[in-house]
Amino acid sequence: MAVSATAPILLVLAGPAGSGKTTLCERMVAEAPGFSRVVTSTTRDPRPDEENGVHYHFFSAAEFDQKVADGEFLEWAWVHRKNRYGTLASSVLQPLAEGRSLIINIDVQGVENFRRAAQTDPLLAKHMATVYIDVPIPELRARLAGRGETEAEIERRMITAVKEQEERDRFDHVITSSSKDADFAALQDIRQVVAARVAGA
Repeated sequence: MAVSATAPILLVLAGPAGSGKTTLCERMVAEAPGFSRVVTSTTRDPRPDEENGVHYHFFSAAEFDQKVADGEFLEWAWVHRKNRYGTLASSVLQPLAEGRSLIINIDVQGVENFRRAAQTDPLLAKHMATVYIDVPIPELRARLAGRGETEAEIERRMITAVKEQEERDRFDHVITSSSKDADFAALQDIRQVVAARVAGA
């Protein structure tokens, strides 16, 4: 069953570092008709190959502060205590209202903020589904080691991963990661289930 333009969906992915969630998002946008990545916001400086409004919405610290104060973000957080990242409500709700399907990967706390927003926003509540990419801890450690992470960084990420796994059962769908192709096939199956639910709602 193809995803209908009249039944846009929002897939919100989360999982530990090394789970492959970014790759899954990129592949969904590349291979699934009608899917776009949510353009998130940041206070960091754009890199030479990045375009404002395409890769990120780039804001100064003062601009970001004002948007936080005005309640324009669905979620936001400090990253490495240096820059802030967040998701503007308009970056999600406007495309959904226009019939475009979206995918985003954020941390577990960000997903909780999306859930809270969905409690008061009917559009978000109807079209959103949360997906946790689960990786067995020994496999996750091996993946991080294979990426060349330092032992200290691996330990830090493992502590975070264990805490994130405690939230796994709160997600609408869980993919137990095995291979890139198997994970993507599982995500495609979830896409079809969610699209059918939204279309039938």
